[in-house]
Amino acid sequence: MPLELSHLLATPFLLLLVSGTDGRGLAATATTSSGDDGRHRFAYNGFAGANLTLDGAAAVTASGILMLTNGTIQQKGHAFHPSTVAFRGARSFSTTFVFAIFGQYIDLSSPGMGFFVTTSRSVLATALPGQFMGLLNATANANPDAHIFAVELDTLLNAECRDISSNHVGVDLDSLVSRGAADAGYYDDATGRFLNLSLISRKAMQVWADYDGDAAEVTVTMAPLGVPRPRTPLLRTAVDLSPVVRDAAAAYVGFSSATGILFARHMVLGWSFALDGPAPALDIPALPALPPSGPRTRSSKVLEVVLPVASAAAVLAVGVAGYVLVRRRLRYAEVREDWEAAFGPHRFSYKDLFQATKGFSDDNLLGTGGFGSVYKGALRPARRRDEAVVEVAVKRVSHESRQGMKEFIAEVVSMRRLRHRNLVQLLGYCRRKGQLLLVYDYMPNGSLDRHLYGDRHGHRLEWPRRFHVIRGVASALSYLHEDWEQVVVHRDVKASNVLLDDHMNGRLGDFGLARLYDHGSDARTTHVVGTMGYLAPELGHTGRATPATDVFAFGAFLLEVACGRRPVAEEKEGDGDSRRRVVLVDWVAERWRQGSITDALDVRVAGRLSDADLDQVALVLKLGLLCSHPLPSARPTMRQVMQYLDGDALLPADLLPPAYLSSTTMLMAERMYSTHFLNENNVTTTSTSVGAISDLSGGGR
Repeated sequence: MPLELSHLLATPFLLLLVSGTDGRGLAATATTSSGDDGRHRFAYNGFAGANLTLDGAAAVTASGILMLTNGTIQQKGHAFHPSTVAFRGARSFSTTFVFAIFGQYIDLSSPGMGFFVTTSRSVLATALPGQFMGLLNATANANPDAHIFAVELDTLLNAECRDISSNHVGVDLDSLVSRGAADAGYYDDATGRFLNLSLISRKAMQVWADYDGDAAEVTVTMAPLGVPRPRTPLLRTAVDLSPVVRDAAAAYVGFSSATGILFARHMVLGWSFALDGPAPALDIPALPALPPSGPRTRSSKVLEVVLPVASAAAVLAVGVAGYVLVRRRLRYAEVREDWEAAFGPHRFSYKDLFQATKGFSDDNLLGTGGFGSVYKGALRPARRRDEAVVEVAVKRVSHESRQGMKEFIAEVVSMRRLRHRNLVQLLGYCRRKGQLLLVYDYMPNGSLDRHLYGDRHGHRLEWPRRFHVIRGVASALSYLHEDWEQVVVHRDVKASNVLLDDHMNGRLGDFGLARLYDHGSDARTTHVVGTMGYLAPELGHTGRATPATDVFAFGAFLLEVACGRRPVAEEKEGDGDSRRRVVLVDWVAERWRQGSITDALDVRVAGRLSDADLDQVALVLKLGLLCSHPLPSARPTMRQVMQYLDGDALLPADLLPPAYLSSTTMLMAERMYSTHFLNENNVTTTSTSVGAISDLSGGGR
């Protein structure tokens, strides 16, 4: 018979000591059995006429054999000594018994049998047949409250119990995972050699188990019936039984057995027990004889056909299950390194994000940027499954290099602590091979640039709403530069990185993520982090981002929102095919030099404004030009910008249309634009390598 099948069908034979806590003992079996001297010592040399209490499939044969199972499948049986034993704490005890297991095959066994001591019948009442042998169930197994001590004679190699073989003896405490184990057998006194024994050989064998309460030690010895007890024990294990057998505990002792998918007969021929001394010796010649093993029954012939089929089916099922598990593991595999343990609370599992985005399906795709794609997701809180789902945006970014990843994750986690009503909240991250996933709050109304340059959303931004958005972004930048515990330089302030929440409030996103350029590059970006039209002139030769470079980009943003035009654009010139490049800063400055700066206002909102609104438009346009000054020291701080927007301070009285802007900004635009940003169609739309933050929203889809 294949070894794997024997593992599935053969199960342990246990010697158990079980303690319950409810005190509901076995009822009405107080008759003292033959040989009891009143000092908790008794001996059964066969069980004919014994006053045992039996339940389940247990019975005593006419010849005096205690038959715990009668050959039916999925049954359990118990036999109790009629009177209780007062352990009074972890007193020493000794027991010996003779057993034999008759199965349908010499190399296969149904679940085994066991000797037990228990203070509560409820432990056995709720036990299951099969692998639990009528002693435990799935809940009680490995439960410290089960209070189980066992010496098992195990015929099943169970990986969950970390068994050493399919034919071993083990000492257990509180579960079927052995504290110590050895292959079944005995040491010959004459030669000292170890001789193997098969627990399911259909031959009678004797077991001796002794517990030393003072030393808290268990020894187990076994030998074929008729061989004197070997001097060298098979197994010696340190076990403290004080939590199991409690003070003044009145315990019942007996045997338990069960069958599974194969029937078997579990037999006890003799048994003795004693507290505080050696168990009485059994009278071997007086023990009842085992029945002949005989030929196998007709049903066993049926099994010769059924078992190979069942074995093949089991192997196929295991193979399919293994394939499914491996595929599932690969699907949800993550990259985790030791240094990430400190960031654990900020990390999402890939499985949760995969399920939240429906497998990153195209239906959940919000948009793509220069360095990744963004998907809408619905996350259910991990702690309480009945809570409402939380809508999130998951940005999936490619990263191949490990260089700087630790520092980048630290920065991501640091940014997660930023809290401002005009910042998109970064919730956390996840890592996979070649991918980094960033999780944000979901912004249902999309990005500002989609509202500025398209009517698909059905929203035309009126001036009051535009000013409200401008002030919100300014407040967010002031917080990043001056009000948080560290200075945070955004590096990529622009309309596509401003999102609108459900109340159309502007929120600045993708803050602090420009470090991602360390792990890749984008053909549509400069080596300097940022986007054409928003880059301060000093970045071209210093490459160092500062709060002043954010102010320059904010100036371009002010003009973009007010004018509804991109910072750098291509326009047709005349009726021909020629095109000219228009820099928005110079275009607004020219309108101011011509006498009316408000002529630069977006035509979609012009003509419908009050005088107060026009004054506000002029303030925003002039402030945009002031922030766009080529000298960093001449630009205002974001705190000053807030004062100008709130009317708490006035713009400099000597502020004039800046004639310097044309030559400076045009030269910078000419060099960077022609080198990095023109494509085959001379289209000027650009994005950073982090990707447009508008991807984090659902607007426009």
